[in-house]
Amino acid sequence: MKKTIRKKVQTRRKPSSGKGSQKSSDRKSTAWDQAARWYDALVGDHGSDYQKDIIMPGATRLMNLKKGHRVLDLACGQGVFSRYLLAKGMQVEGLDTSEELLKLARARSKPAIRFHLADARDTGTFEESHFDAVACLLALQNMEEIEPTFKNVARWLKPEGRFVMVVTHPCFRIPRQTHWGWDEEKKIEYRRVDRYASDLSIPIITPPLAGSKGHTTTYHRSLQTYVTALAGAGLCVESLEEWTSKKESRPGKRAKAENRARKEIPLFLSLCARPVPVNF
Repeated sequence: MKKTIRKKVQTRRKPSSGKGSQKSSDRKSTAWDQAARWYDALVGDHGSDYQKDIIMPGATRLMNLKKGHRVLDLACGQGVFSRYLLAKGMQVEGLDTSEELLKLARARSKPAIRFHLADARDTGTFEESHFDAVACLLALQNMEEIEPTFKNVARWLKPEGRFVMVVTHPCFRIPRQTHWGWDEEKKIEYRRVDRYASDLSIPIITPPLAGSKGHTTTYHRSLQTYVTALAGAGLCVESLEEWTSKKESRPGKRAKAENRARKEIPLFLSLCARPVPVNF
């Protein structure tokens, strides 16, 4: 869900665990540690087509950033969005629980980006009102608990800061619970939804290769659950956007219907939220 031949690898810096972060020797290996090299090869230096064409530009626009703003790339993985933000003149810090992903992030990134090995639920990683913006791209769906994470985001943001979250669309893109279908009579492609309202924990084989024994977990939540959790953390939703795929089918009998379906059924959901004013 997150994710070219590598360029010459830079010298790695020592891990910056951040204030209050657990030492790497105390941490257990995560599922994403096992999938780190596969994910890194998939994403590369600049990201997948979805990241480059849709997700990173969209999230940056919603954060309304100016050069020099301090931004947290929450659940940064191997740092692709951190590098994107740095190239646009931001002061960037990244946080992730996977030590292996952070090793790859440091190897691919300039030393100006500070990467922290910590859990998003850890309260002592950053000081209050530390960031102008926080972004979490395609990672909340891999977090078992979002409420403490949102509370930390509200704590770490400056009063006028913005939090942008992007997830695969929870209404239409639920692993094993949503599918494409073909209506022969109407000659249309449709999206079938078997379950939506229930919170679900869904194991995903990662990497998705024959014989792979590892897996990560996708946590499906309804849109209501996300908005309620944001409000409970003191974050009010400022905007909601639904982003569709830009892919096009090759010419064929169903190409027109497939292309129309892609434009009608969103692939990603983005929410932009801000701290509720104290005197609200």
